Amino acid sequence: MQNVLVVVDMQNDFIDGALGTPEAAAIVPKVIRKVKNFDGTVLFTRDTHTGTYMNTQEGRNLPVQHCIKGTKGWEIREELEELRKTEAIDKVTFGSSVLPERLLQMDEKEQIGSITFVGLCTDICVVSNAMVTKAFLPEVPIIVDAACCAGVTPESHKNALEAMKCCQIQIENE
Repeated sequence: MQNVLVVVDMQNDFIDGALGTPEAAAIVPKVIRKVKNFDGTVLFTRDTHTGTYMNTQEGRNLPVQHCIKGTKGWEIREELEELRKTEAIDKVTFGSSVLPERLLQMDEKEQIGSITFVGLCTDICVVSNAMVTKAFLPEVPIIVDAACCAGVTPESHKNALEAMKCCQIQIENE
């Protein structure tokens, strides 16, 4: 049985770039430690936009250009990028359609015991990907390590954690 850690969007623009926050910067060492000490497969997602971002629905609702493919802001934080051993999953929206497909393929080869999520932002991409994964693999325990996540605001982080609890996603605080 294998365990999986999903590192969501630990990219420069979300840490200290266009959409960075002090809370996001504060979790970087914790996420690095989690990745280094994780016994299992580690997958990374990467928010990926193009120069036409402002013409998208997301761009109209969040008019801050970020994670434009090929820019420094799009890159996964260097210390984490150095630890990455699998191909990053680029995603053009909050929840990835590729991530659950990859997890299903992994589960077919060797049963997944648990899937843990960490990263940014708790209230947008972490919650979206945890919920989508729960829909595809309803019997696999889905865990979110709250200490390794940060939201747009501390309040929205807490609200997202509560919403995930209601959907039988385990919340840890390691």
